[in-house]
Amino acid sequence: MTPGKVLQPVLKMKVDELFLCWLSQPATQLTLKDLLRRIKNEEKTEIGNGEPGNSKNEKLADKNSSSKQCMLGDTRLPLMSFSPPQLSTTLPLATPATPRNTSNNIRATRRSSGTRVVQTKKEETLPPSLSQNIPTFYFPRGCPKEKVNIDAVIAKIERTFSEFPNERATLEDMGKVAKACECPLYWKGPLFYCAGGERTGYVSVHKFVAMWRKILQTCYDDAAKFVHLLMNPGCNYLVQEDFIPFLQDVVNSHPGLSFLKEASEFHSRYITTVIQRIFYTVNRSWSGKITCNELRKSNFLQNVALLEEEADINQLTEYFSYEHFYVIYCKFWELDTDHDLYIDRKDLARHNDHAISNRMIERIFSGAVTRGRKAQKDGKISYADFVWFLISEEDKKTPTSIEYWFRCMDLDGDGALSMYELEYFYEEQCQKLDNMAIEPLPFEDCLCQMLDLVKPQHEGKITLHDLKRCKLTNVFFDTFFNIEKYLDHEQKDQFSVLRDGEGESQEVSDWEKYAAEEYDILVAEEAASDQWNDGYEAELNPEDHQKANVLKYQMEKRPFFEMPSHLADVDLDEYDYEEDFE
Repeated sequence: MTPGKVLQPVLKMKVDELFLCWLSQPATQLTLKDLLRRIKNEEKTEIGNGEPGNSKNEKLADKNSSSKQCMLGDTRLPLMSFSPPQLSTTLPLATPATPRNTSNNIRATRRSSGTRVVQTKKEETLPPSLSQNIPTFYFPRGCPKEKVNIDAVIAKIERTFSEFPNERATLEDMGKVAKACECPLYWKGPLFYCAGGERTGYVSVHKFVAMWRKILQTCYDDAAKFVHLLMNPGCNYLVQEDFIPFLQDVVNSHPGLSFLKEASEFHSRYITTVIQRIFYTVNRSWSGKITCNELRKSNFLQNVALLEEEADINQLTEYFSYEHFYVIYCKFWELDTDHDLYIDRKDLARHNDHAISNRMIERIFSGAVTRGRKAQKDGKISYADFVWFLISEEDKKTPTSIEYWFRCMDLDGDGALSMYELEYFYEEQCQKLDNMAIEPLPFEDCLCQMLDLVKPQHEGKITLHDLKRCKLTNVFFDTFFNIEKYLDHEQKDQFSVLRDGEGESQEVSDWEKYAAEEYDILVAEEAASDQWNDGYEAELNPEDHQKANVLKYQMEKRPFFEMPSHLADVDLDEYDYEEDFE
């Protein structure tokens, strides 16, 4: 504040209050009495020559001088002034109009000098700023590598393009380019499309080099590069449609899927299944958008690299297995009796001979675990939703499946399963057991067993964290909404159930076991059906035999999706994926 600025009335009242408080203190009273006594006795002390050793004389002189100024009503020392109105007109630290006496000047000089020394010491001992001590730890596009010779990589790519006519690479040539970029073989499709190859059918060396140089300068690990290759412009994440061109190239070129070349109508069905499995495993946030961090934490890119090494696609059971797709699709086709690509509550209730409780089916169709509004609006779920359901139903030990069923059982959405919610689902189980002439266990006893099984951290409720710590979550969930599996657990020896739960390091998951068993059953049924058809068709004359083949071909050829183009333009909007999970 500049000298001479008028104090506000409220500030004046505060200054007066502080002055009266200081004046009423016993120490102040003693000091004032001593100063008055000295003035009355006209005691004088000589001021020293200002040397450091004469500090005692300076102190006495300062006190004497100050006391005289107080008696004369000097306004330059507000704390000793007896004129409050003058305090309200000037700031305490304002420069006085007349010079101070020698004593005050010496004291002020010494005080100012001492302050400067202290400040200098503080500046010398200050540590460096914190930003210099904390290294950068957040790298959304990967941690930059110190020694990456971009020019050498570009030179290698240019040599590879020089082998092609006019230095232009087609999609069939991109395998060599991917290797020159030091990428897995099946990155060739994303590399081709990201460089604009879908518009002209080829990629020029200049366009590809410009694209890849930009990626090398901005993306520092495989996850960031893969997301950049597949994502739409302006995004930093992947949605389901972004995977279609990549997977179509896998279908077209992988030797383990060569038999699908003659059955192009199944391409989109296989692609949809793989996409749902990718999001089921990788998209841990349930947002419908895969980020670099989620891709980095998953094993998806490792599986993409294995596509080159493994000729048998069925060995890649986590995402790409055709046998797993075959099982999922056949299970859906059995339920979808009208083949309109959607199933309703009655259709889903027939799964596994009505094993799932009706109350749980209602929760599935409530929108708790489905994408879009079609399940709530029309009462139907799509094939993509069924993929999530079947994998969650057959393997209740994975993080995603635990979250899936927890969302369904959490009726009020408060993030915990209350005893009321458990009883709500258990009531229908008891009804089913009564219909089967089996005496159900009272809910109180069942609850004690489940609490001992889960061991929740907080009494009276079970959280998602509690279930993820439990090794027997499949037993917990089956108890409340799957009557067939509940009875299987009850008939098993308790020690065998515990052994199954402790076998956490098992190489084969529950889903893989189920898929392998069901695939063998389906293949056996297909073989028996073909054997019967061959025997029946042998009795037909050539004309009837031809009609039967045409009818069989028409029934088998009924499309599940529209046939994809050469860029695998699968219409995933049919599933209403615009909205994320709530």
